[in-house]
Amino acid sequence: MTAKAYNVAVVGATGAVGNQMIQVLEERSFPVRDIRLLASARSLGKELTFKGKSIPVEELKEDSFTGVDVALFSAGSGVSKKFAPLAVAAGCVVIDNSSAFRMEAHVPLVVPEVNGDAIRGGPGIIANPNCSTIQMVVALKPIHDAAGIRRIVVTTFQAVSGTGKRAVEELRHQVGEVLQGKPVTREVYPHQIAFNCLPHIGAFLDNGYTEEEMKMVHETRKIFSDPHMRVCATTVRVPVYYGHSESLNVETREPLSVEKARELLSRAQGVRVVDDPFQCQYPMPLDAEGKDETLVGRLREDLSVENGLAMWVVADNIRKGAASNAVQIAEIMIERNLL
Repeated sequence: MTAKAYNVAVVGATGAVGNQMIQVLEERSFPVRDIRLLASARSLGKELTFKGKSIPVEELKEDSFTGVDVALFSAGSGVSKKFAPLAVAAGCVVIDNSSAFRMEAHVPLVVPEVNGDAIRGGPGIIANPNCSTIQMVVALKPIHDAAGIRRIVVTTFQAVSGTGKRAVEELRHQVGEVLQGKPVTREVYPHQIAFNCLPHIGAFLDNGYTEEEMKMVHETRKIFSDPHMRVCATTVRVPVYYGHSESLNVETREPLSVEKARELLSRAQGVRVVDDPFQCQYPMPLDAEGKDETLVGRLREDLSVENGLAMWVVADNIRKGAASNAVQIAEIMIERNLL
Protein backbone atom coordinates (compact mmCIF):
# COMPACT_ATOMS: atom_id res chain seq x y z
CA MET A 1 0.00 0.00 0.00
CA THR A 2 1.14 3.53 -0.73
CA ALA A 3 1.49 6.14 2.01
CA LYS A 4 -1.03 8.33 0.20
CA ALA A 5 -4.43 8.65 1.87
CA TYR A 6 -7.82 9.07 0.22
CA ASN A 7 -11.13 10.76 0.87
CA VAL A 8 -13.76 8.02 0.98
CA ALA A 9 -17.56 8.20 0.95
CA VAL A 10 -19.88 5.37 1.94
CA VAL A 11 -23.36 5.74 0.45
CA GLY A 12 -26.00 3.81 2.37
CA ALA A 13 -23.78 3.88 5.43
CA THR A 14 -26.55 2.96 7.89
CA GLY A 15 -27.56 -0.22 6.06
CA ALA A 16 -26.20 -3.71 6.72
CA VAL A 17 -23.68 -3.60 3.86
CA GLY A 18 -22.80 0.05 4.46
CA ASN A 19 -22.02 -0.74 8.11
CA GLN A 20 -19.86 -3.62 6.96
CA MET A 21 -18.03 -1.44 4.42
CA ILE A 22 -17.03 0.92 7.23
CA GLN A 23 -15.81 -2.00 9.33
CA VAL A 24 -13.87 -3.58 6.46
CA LEU A 25 -12.17 -0.26 5.62
CA GLU A 26 -10.96 -0.15 9.21
CA GLU A 27 -10.02 -3.82 9.48
CA ARG A 28 -7.99 -3.79 6.28
CA SER A 29 -6.27 -0.50 7.18
CA PHE A 30 -7.45 1.17 4.01
CA PRO A 31 -5.61 4.51 3.71
CA VAL A 32 -8.47 6.85 4.62
CA ARG A 33 -7.74 10.54 5.01
CA ASP A 34 -11.35 11.51 5.55
CA ILE A 35 -14.53 9.43 5.56
CA ARG A 36 -17.96 10.76 4.64
CA LEU A 37 -20.95 8.68 5.73
CA LEU A 38 -23.98 9.32 3.54
CA ALA A 39 -27.58 8.14 3.82
CA SER A 40 -31.12 9.40 3.38
CA ALA A 41 -32.56 12.27 5.41
CA ARG A 42 -34.12 9.68 7.74
CA SER A 43 -30.66 8.93 9.13
CA LEU A 44 -29.77 12.50 10.04
CA GLY A 45 -28.70 12.71 13.65
CA LYS A 46 -27.20 9.22 13.67
CA GLU A 47 -23.51 8.64 14.28
CA LEU A 48 -21.34 5.69 13.31
CA THR A 49 -17.90 4.72 14.54
CA PHE A 50 -14.75 4.59 12.43
CA LYS A 51 -11.36 3.97 14.06
CA GLY A 52 -12.75 4.83 17.48
CA LYS A 53 -14.25 8.15 16.39
CA SER A 54 -17.94 8.98 16.10
CA ILE A 55 -18.73 10.21 12.61
CA PRO A 56 -22.06 11.95 11.96
CA VAL A 57 -24.17 10.61 9.11
CA GLU A 58 -24.79 13.22 6.41
CA GLU A 59 -27.74 13.45 4.05
CA LEU A 60 -26.93 12.26 0.55
CA LYS A 61 -27.17 15.23 -1.80
CA GLU A 62 -26.11 16.10 -5.33
CA ASP A 63 -23.01 17.93 -4.07
CA SER A 64 -21.96 15.28 -1.55
CA PHE A 65 -18.97 14.08 -3.60
CA THR A 66 -16.90 17.24 -3.85
CA GLY A 67 -13.34 16.29 -2.93
CA VAL A 68 -14.13 12.57 -2.63
CA ASP A 69 -11.67 10.16 -4.29
CA VAL A 70 -13.66 6.93 -4.02
CA ALA A 71 -17.28 6.26 -3.13
CA LEU A 72 -18.62 2.88 -2.04
CA PHE A 73 -22.32 2.68 -2.91
CA SER A 74 -24.77 0.30 -1.24
CA ALA A 75 -28.13 2.05 -1.23
CA GLY A 76 -30.10 0.36 -4.01
CA SER A 77 -30.34 0.73 -7.77
CA GLY A 78 -32.47 3.85 -7.73
CA VAL A 79 -30.01 5.78 -5.59
CA SER A 80 -27.08 4.54 -7.65
CA LYS A 81 -28.67 5.53 -10.95
CA LYS A 82 -29.26 9.06 -9.69
CA PHE A 83 -26.13 9.76 -7.67
CA ALA A 84 -23.33 7.60 -9.15
CA PRO A 85 -23.09 9.70 -12.35
CA LEU A 86 -22.98 12.84 -10.18
CA ALA A 87 -20.12 11.37 -8.17
CA VAL A 88 -18.23 10.50 -11.35
CA ALA A 89 -18.78 14.02 -12.68
CA ALA A 90 -17.20 15.31 -9.46
CA GLY A 91 -14.06 13.28 -10.24
CA CYS A 92 -14.85 10.29 -8.06
CA VAL A 93 -14.40 6.56 -8.57
CA VAL A 94 -17.67 4.79 -7.75
CA ILE A 95 -17.72 1.15 -6.67
CA ASP A 96 -21.38 0.24 -6.80
CA ASN A 97 -22.95 -2.70 -5.01
CA SER A 98 -26.36 -2.44 -6.70
CA SER A 99 -27.50 -4.05 -9.93
CA ALA A 100 -27.88 -0.66 -11.64
CA PHE A 101 -24.82 -0.81 -13.90
CA ARG A 102 -23.63 -4.42 -13.81
CA MET A 103 -24.64 -5.35 -17.32
CA GLU A 104 -23.70 -2.09 -19.02
CA ALA A 105 -20.95 -2.84 -21.53
CA HIS A 106 -18.70 0.05 -20.49
CA VAL A 107 -18.88 -0.78 -16.75
CA PRO A 108 -16.41 -3.37 -15.41
CA LEU A 109 -18.06 -6.10 -13.31
CA VAL A 110 -15.29 -7.18 -11.00
CA VAL A 111 -14.34 -9.89 -8.54
CA PRO A 112 -10.65 -9.14 -7.80
CA GLU A 113 -9.58 -12.79 -7.51
CA VAL A 114 -11.23 -13.60 -10.83
CA ASN A 115 -11.02 -10.67 -13.26
CA GLY A 116 -9.09 -7.92 -11.53
CA ASP A 117 -7.56 -6.95 -14.88
CA ALA A 118 -10.96 -5.52 -15.86
CA ILE A 119 -10.46 -2.64 -13.43
CA ARG A 120 -9.79 0.69 -15.11
CA GLY A 121 -8.36 3.86 -13.61
CA GLY A 122 -9.77 7.35 -13.43
CA PRO A 123 -13.26 8.58 -12.54
CA GLY A 124 -15.92 6.07 -13.47
CA ILE A 125 -18.14 3.28 -12.18
CA ILE A 126 -17.03 -0.23 -11.27
CA ALA A 127 -19.79 -2.69 -10.40
CA ASN A 128 -19.83 -5.27 -7.64
CA PRO A 129 -21.55 -8.48 -8.82
CA ASN A 130 -24.43 -10.12 -7.03
CA CYS A 131 -23.40 -11.75 -3.75
CA SER A 132 -24.24 -15.28 -4.90
CA THR A 133 -22.34 -14.76 -8.15
CA ILE A 134 -19.22 -13.53 -6.37
CA GLN A 135 -18.63 -16.64 -4.26
CA MET A 136 -19.46 -18.94 -7.15
CA VAL A 137 -16.97 -17.44 -9.58
CA VAL A 138 -14.23 -17.28 -6.92
CA ALA A 139 -14.63 -21.05 -6.46
CA LEU A 140 -14.85 -21.76 -10.18
CA LYS A 141 -12.01 -19.53 -11.42
CA PRO A 142 -9.18 -22.11 -10.94
CA ILE A 143 -11.32 -24.84 -12.50
CA HIS A 144 -12.24 -22.67 -15.48
CA ASP A 145 -8.58 -21.74 -16.02
CA ALA A 146 -7.48 -25.37 -15.90
CA ALA A 147 -10.19 -27.18 -17.85
CA GLY A 148 -12.68 -24.66 -19.22
CA ILE A 149 -16.24 -24.64 -17.92
CA ARG A 150 -18.93 -25.63 -20.38
CA ARG A 151 -21.97 -25.73 -18.06
CA ILE A 152 -22.90 -24.73 -14.50
CA VAL A 153 -25.94 -25.86 -12.52
CA VAL A 154 -26.22 -23.99 -9.22
CA THR A 155 -28.74 -24.05 -6.40
CA THR A 156 -28.27 -21.36 -3.77
CA PHE A 157 -29.31 -21.35 -0.12
CA GLN A 158 -29.26 -17.65 0.69
CA ALA A 159 -29.33 -16.01 4.11
CA VAL A 160 -31.98 -13.46 5.01
CA SER A 161 -29.37 -10.74 5.53
CA GLY A 162 -29.18 -10.57 1.75
CA THR A 163 -32.59 -8.89 1.89
CA GLY A 164 -31.54 -6.42 4.59
CA LYS A 165 -31.87 -5.63 8.27
CA ARG A 166 -35.67 -5.90 8.28
CA ALA A 167 -35.46 -9.48 7.02
CA VAL A 168 -33.01 -10.43 9.79
CA GLU A 169 -35.41 -9.01 12.35
CA GLU A 170 -38.36 -10.76 10.71
CA LEU A 171 -36.65 -14.13 11.01
CA ARG A 172 -35.77 -13.50 14.67
CA HIS A 173 -39.32 -12.40 15.42
CA GLN A 174 -40.93 -15.34 13.60
CA VAL A 175 -38.73 -17.89 15.39
CA GLY A 176 -39.98 -16.53 18.70
CA GLU A 177 -43.59 -16.60 17.52
CA VAL A 178 -43.34 -20.20 16.33
CA LEU A 179 -41.65 -21.40 19.53
CA GLN A 180 -44.30 -19.65 21.62
CA GLY A 181 -47.15 -21.06 19.55
CA LYS A 182 -48.25 -17.62 18.36
CA PRO A 183 -49.53 -16.73 14.89
CA VAL A 184 -46.65 -15.81 12.60
CA THR A 185 -46.52 -12.24 11.31
CA ARG A 186 -44.78 -11.45 8.02
CA GLU A 187 -43.95 -8.22 6.25
CA VAL A 188 -40.73 -8.76 4.28
CA TYR A 189 -41.35 -12.13 2.61
CA PRO A 190 -44.56 -13.44 1.03
CA HIS A 191 -44.45 -16.53 3.29
CA GLN A 192 -43.09 -17.48 6.70
CA ILE A 193 -39.29 -17.75 6.53
CA ALA A 194 -38.72 -19.27 9.99
CA PHE A 195 -38.28 -23.05 9.68
CA ASN A 196 -39.06 -22.75 5.97
CA CYS A 197 -37.38 -22.35 2.57
CA LEU A 198 -38.61 -20.01 -0.18
CA PRO A 199 -37.55 -20.79 -3.79
CA HIS A 200 -38.19 -17.15 -4.62
CA ILE A 201 -35.57 -14.38 -4.66
CA GLY A 202 -36.51 -11.38 -6.77
CA ALA A 203 -39.48 -11.06 -9.08
CA PHE A 204 -40.45 -13.91 -11.36
CA LEU A 205 -39.83 -13.33 -15.06
CA ASP A 206 -41.70 -14.55 -18.12
CA ASN A 207 -39.23 -17.41 -18.61
CA GLY A 208 -40.09 -18.86 -15.19
CA TYR A 209 -36.80 -17.81 -13.59
CA THR A 210 -36.43 -15.08 -10.97
CA GLU A 211 -34.42 -11.90 -11.33
CA GLU A 212 -31.82 -13.29 -8.92
CA GLU A 213 -31.41 -16.43 -11.00
CA MET A 214 -30.95 -14.53 -14.24
CA LYS A 215 -28.47 -12.18 -12.55
CA MET A 216 -26.29 -15.20 -11.86
CA VAL A 217 -26.56 -16.31 -15.49
CA HIS A 218 -25.71 -12.96 -17.08
CA GLU A 219 -23.11 -11.86 -14.53
CA THR A 220 -21.20 -15.14 -14.67
CA ARG A 221 -20.97 -14.92 -18.45
CA LYS A 222 -19.72 -11.33 -18.27
CA ILE A 223 -17.13 -12.01 -15.56
CA PHE A 224 -15.74 -15.04 -17.40
CA SER A 225 -16.00 -13.25 -20.78
CA ASP A 226 -17.96 -16.17 -22.20
CA PRO A 227 -21.40 -15.13 -23.52
CA HIS A 228 -22.21 -18.73 -24.42
CA MET A 229 -21.45 -20.35 -21.05
CA ARG A 230 -24.45 -22.43 -20.03
CA VAL A 231 -25.70 -21.55 -16.55
CA CYS A 232 -28.85 -22.78 -14.81
CA ALA A 233 -29.60 -21.25 -11.41
CA THR A 234 -32.22 -21.89 -8.74
CA THR A 235 -32.07 -19.42 -5.84
CA VAL A 236 -33.62 -20.23 -2.47
CA ARG A 237 -34.03 -18.08 0.65
CA VAL A 238 -33.36 -20.08 3.83
CA PRO A 239 -33.72 -19.30 7.56
CA VAL A 240 -30.05 -18.46 8.11
CA TYR A 241 -28.93 -15.01 9.26
CA TYR A 242 -25.58 -14.70 7.50
CA GLY A 243 -23.75 -16.76 4.89
CA HIS A 244 -24.92 -18.00 1.49
CA SER A 245 -24.42 -21.65 0.54
CA GLU A 246 -24.39 -23.09 -2.97
CA SER A 247 -24.59 -26.55 -4.46
CA LEU A 248 -22.57 -26.50 -7.69
CA ASN A 249 -22.43 -29.01 -10.54
CA VAL A 250 -19.92 -28.14 -13.24
CA GLU A 251 -19.22 -29.70 -16.61
CA THR A 252 -15.75 -28.92 -17.95
CA ARG A 253 -14.47 -29.04 -21.50
CA GLU A 254 -11.37 -31.00 -20.52
CA PRO A 255 -11.10 -33.80 -17.95
CA LEU A 256 -10.20 -32.63 -14.45
CA SER A 257 -9.90 -35.08 -11.56
CA VAL A 258 -11.30 -34.36 -8.13
CA GLU A 259 -7.77 -34.55 -6.73
CA LYS A 260 -6.46 -31.98 -9.22
CA ALA A 261 -9.43 -29.70 -8.59
CA ARG A 262 -8.82 -29.86 -4.85
CA GLU A 263 -5.15 -29.05 -5.38
CA LEU A 264 -5.99 -26.05 -7.58
CA LEU A 265 -8.56 -24.75 -5.15
CA SER A 266 -6.20 -25.13 -2.19
CA ARG A 267 -3.80 -22.73 -3.91
CA ALA A 268 -6.43 -20.31 -5.23
CA GLN A 269 -6.58 -16.74 -4.00
CA GLY A 270 -9.50 -16.11 -1.65
CA VAL A 271 -10.42 -19.80 -1.31
CA ARG A 272 -10.18 -22.11 1.69
CA VAL A 273 -10.81 -25.82 1.12
CA VAL A 274 -12.75 -27.48 3.93
CA ASP A 275 -13.18 -31.02 2.68
CA ASP A 276 -12.89 -33.97 5.04
CA PRO A 277 -16.45 -35.27 5.10
CA PHE A 278 -15.60 -38.46 7.01
CA GLN A 279 -14.55 -36.19 9.88
CA CYS A 280 -17.66 -34.03 9.34
CA GLN A 281 -15.53 -31.22 7.92
CA TYR A 282 -17.34 -29.26 5.20
CA PRO A 283 -18.25 -25.57 4.69
CA MET A 284 -21.12 -24.17 6.74
CA PRO A 285 -22.52 -20.65 7.03
CA LEU A 286 -21.47 -20.40 10.68
CA ASP A 287 -17.86 -21.01 9.64
CA ALA A 288 -17.96 -18.32 6.95
CA GLU A 289 -19.58 -15.60 9.05
CA GLY A 290 -17.26 -12.63 9.52
CA LYS A 291 -14.66 -13.94 7.08
CA ASP A 292 -13.63 -12.90 3.57
CA GLU A 293 -12.70 -16.36 2.30
CA THR A 294 -14.87 -18.47 0.06
CA LEU A 295 -15.11 -21.95 1.60
CA VAL A 296 -15.22 -24.96 -0.73
CA GLY A 297 -15.88 -28.59 0.15
CA ARG A 298 -17.83 -31.76 -0.68
CA LEU A 299 -15.68 -32.05 -3.81
CA ARG A 300 -16.62 -35.11 -5.80
CA GLU A 301 -17.16 -36.41 -9.30
CA ASP A 302 -20.52 -35.64 -10.84
CA LEU A 303 -21.58 -39.15 -11.82
CA SER A 304 -24.33 -37.92 -14.16
CA VAL A 305 -22.12 -36.32 -16.82
CA GLU A 306 -18.70 -36.74 -18.42
CA ASN A 307 -16.09 -34.27 -17.12
CA GLY A 308 -18.35 -33.35 -14.22
CA LEU A 309 -17.52 -32.05 -10.76
CA ALA A 310 -19.80 -31.35 -7.80
CA MET A 311 -19.01 -29.14 -4.81
CA TRP A 312 -20.46 -27.08 -1.97
CA VAL A 313 -19.50 -23.41 -1.64
CA VAL A 314 -20.14 -21.03 1.28
CA ALA A 315 -19.27 -17.38 1.91
CA ASP A 316 -20.34 -14.45 4.07
CA ASN A 317 -22.76 -12.62 1.79
CA ILE A 318 -22.38 -9.27 3.53
CA ARG A 319 -18.57 -9.36 3.53
CA LYS A 320 -17.13 -11.15 0.48
CA GLY A 321 -20.51 -10.98 -1.21
CA ALA A 322 -20.60 -7.20 -0.93
CA ALA A 323 -18.50 -5.00 1.36
CA SER A 324 -15.12 -6.73 1.23
CA ASN A 325 -15.26 -7.22 -2.53
CA ALA A 326 -15.83 -3.47 -2.97
CA VAL A 327 -12.93 -2.54 -0.70
CA GLN A 328 -10.67 -5.06 -2.45
CA ILE A 329 -11.42 -3.36 -5.77
CA ALA A 330 -10.31 -0.02 -4.31
CA GLU A 331 -7.17 -1.66 -2.90
CA ILE A 332 -6.21 -3.01 -6.32
CA MET A 333 -6.69 0.43 -7.82
CA ILE A 334 -4.24 1.83 -5.29
CA GLU A 335 -1.72 -0.98 -5.85
CA ARG A 336 -1.81 -0.35 -9.61
CA ASN A 337 -1.72 3.44 -9.29
CA LEU A 338 -5.21 3.67 -10.81
CA LEU A 339 -6.69 5.75 -7.98
